Amino acid sequence: MEAHKPAAKYALSSFYSSRPLSHNPDDRKRKLTDKNVPNALLHAPEFAEDSAMYRDLLQMERKLDWTMTRKRVEVHDALQRIIPATRTLRIFLSHTVSGQPWQREGGEAAEPNPETGENIPAWQLRIDGRMLELPNSRAKDRNPPRKFSTLIKHMIVELDRDTALYPEGNIVEWLRGANQPALDGFTIRRKGDAPTKIRILLHLEQQPEQYKVHPDLSNILGIKEDSRIGVIQALWNYIKTQNLQDKMDRRIIRVDARLRPIFNSDTVYFQHLPELVNRFLLPPDPIILHYTLNPAIPPPEKPAAWDVEVKADDSNLKSRMQHVVMSMASDSAKELTKLDEEIALHVQSLSNAHMKRQFLRSFADDPRGFIQTWLASQSRDLESVLGSGPSEGATVRQEDLKRSEFFRLPWVEEAVAIQEGMRLAAKAGM
Repeated sequence: MEAHKPAAKYALSSFYSSRPLSHNPDDRKRKLTDKNVPNALLHAPEFAEDSAMYRDLLQMERKLDWTMTRKRVEVHDALQRIIPATRTLRIFLSHTVSGQPWQREGGEAAEPNPETGENIPAWQLRIDGRMLELPNSRAKDRNPPRKFSTLIKHMIVELDRDTALYPEGNIVEWLRGANQPALDGFTIRRKGDAPTKIRILLHLEQQPEQYKVHPDLSNILGIKEDSRIGVIQALWNYIKTQNLQDKMDRRIIRVDARLRPIFNSDTVYFQHLPELVNRFLLPPDPIILHYTLNPAIPPPEKPAAWDVEVKADDSNLKSRMQHVVMSMASDSAKELTKLDEEIALHVQSLSNAHMKRQFLRSFADDPRGFIQTWLASQSRDLESVLGSGPSEGATVRQEDLKRSEFFRLPWVEEAVAIQEGMRLAAKAGM
């Protein structure tokens, strides 16, 4: 056995030196991503328990990644849709006057001057509004407040005045256009000194759009105003509560005595429910405000205010969701990538250690057979490098043997060591 030591020692050193670390910059930049343990190691009896635990961890990680990806897609989808929230719109009405008798110096009545506009009694009505902030909301979560004109679609102001005395128009109408600038409020100027009753009709801009439910359907569902989706959902809840679905074909709805007069049918298909609901959706009633303007007395110091509930897109919730998604995507992605790289490096190290272990175990079990097998493998590799066929290999070998540089190549030292090991083994009679 002593004769095998030089050859075995060289065989081990040749095996490890045949896998040098790469000094190529591109190889250093390449990241390992394979986290799977080699099959030979997975099926090894001594590592069966640990391998099963590692496989379970990988499977759990895949499920967790899939769940996180699905949730992230759901959040992105929710950000694209309207998230309804009930907010409070506070509307302010105020007025100012000018040229009124009680405003003139000394209380003496002066003749109005139409040319200069002095001493002509007039008044101005101001309509403002703003969305109230949610209670207990943080300052950093608040979005810039929306302009009042973006919260209404249509406004009509009716002035109760004698058209014979005031021919300038007693109805003021504003309809929001596509390219109109956003406004904080509206101002209506009129001449006069007589008390005026004002009626204001506001059609609000709500998200999602709200509809008034026809009384026939409203009495059944118990809702007077809601979005189209909300009415369909309420009708579907009524159908499930009353157990109106057909037992055999779940697409068919068996209309009961309350729905039959409005649907005019005994059966309705499920896919036709939205079309049927649309027939009972009406434009919502406007918000009506009454205000009395009396120019003969000083205007109140504080404006009159009304609070109106509106449905609006929950921008605060969307901003928080967007912040969470972005922070998770940026922070956790770096950390997860770092952990994946560390796991891949450990798996690669484990694979290399397993190969070394297999090498040493094969050598320990049968040193002579291992050396012979290894030499045969090296010989085949050498034949592959020098030539692929007998004639071609012999021709190349004969030409190279004529050159002295051929014997200075790196493989020469390895060949000499192998030959010396074989000679010592033969001498020992092994």
